[in-house]
Amino acid sequence: MPQMDPLLLTLDDEQVIVDTICAVAVRAGFRTVSSTVPTKLREILETESPDVIVLDLEDSVPPAEKEAARQIVRKAVPSLKAAGKTVHVRVNHLETGLTRDDVLAAVCPDLAGLAFPKAEGAQHIRDLDVIIREAETKSGVRPGTVALIPSIESARGVLRCEEIALASTRLAGISLGAYDYTADLGVARSNDGRELDYARRVIVHCCAAYGLQALDTPYGDFRDEPGLIAETEYVKSIGFKGKYLIHPAQIEAVNRIFRPSDGELESARMIVAAFDEAVERGHASVQVEGRMVDIPVAKRAKDLIAYAEEIAQKDQTAPASA
Repeated sequence: MPQMDPLLLTLDDEQVIVDTICAVAVRAGFRTVSSTVPTKLREILETESPDVIVLDLEDSVPPAEKEAARQIVRKAVPSLKAAGKTVHVRVNHLETGLTRDDVLAAVCPDLAGLAFPKAEGAQHIRDLDVIIREAETKSGVRPGTVALIPSIESARGVLRCEEIALASTRLAGISLGAYDYTADLGVARSNDGRELDYARRVIVHCCAAYGLQALDTPYGDFRDEPGLIAETEYVKSIGFKGKYLIHPAQIEAVNRIFRPSDGELESARMIVAAFDEAVERGHASVQVEGRMVDIPVAKRAKDLIAYAEEIAQKDQTAPASA
């Protein structure tokens, strides 16, 4: 992944590295932030805010700074939640021996979810679930409240994606980590992403089958907006519901692409109205502007309208910028 200056957030004179943003479904933007060092991030979040902020305890934090990062995360999660942000924390993998301390530091009533890297099987998820439940109990959080989003980052993870999807009821989605995945395959991560197509489609199908959100990998060249737009439009077209981001400049484009457009909503409302009228007349299908509309088409239109209404409600309840 291209190197870039870390994005830092100052909270009560402590510094947190923002590692990633993501855009997803009712949320269209998740951004990850490292947990070790002030920046313009607060100003950025007051304008174009991602839907989820992911504080990182994994790759962006040097080994010698892990404990200090946990202490910062412990303070940052409530502060960001009080500012109206949805917060996740990315923890270290179980094989590092750091996961339990990460989870115990992160879980609190203000934490929405955890991101888990390099998932390769159901046992990883089950073991992590036990740790999360312990942390929920200790922090006074109802067990099962904290959502989990594992990341598929290897060939083995792709082959076991379905068992990962079924391993815990706390899963909210599954994401793709392209750079570790392509390293495992021994190939380069290209801008057109053709080497990711199989993994993307596996993740989309597993998520669709089990009611989870498929979240795409970041687009690494944050200066290439046309490339970002092309990739985001493509992954949306094959079933992804959101996308992780690595830079604030990516938020607006990704949010815009994942939100239904005015034209899409107008068409959806026309389809629903025509179909409902046809059903009242005893028909199971109807033509709308030369297209055949039956139950699956009408359902997709209704889902799109409901999704847009959920976004509108979220926008209305979001705190005003300072």
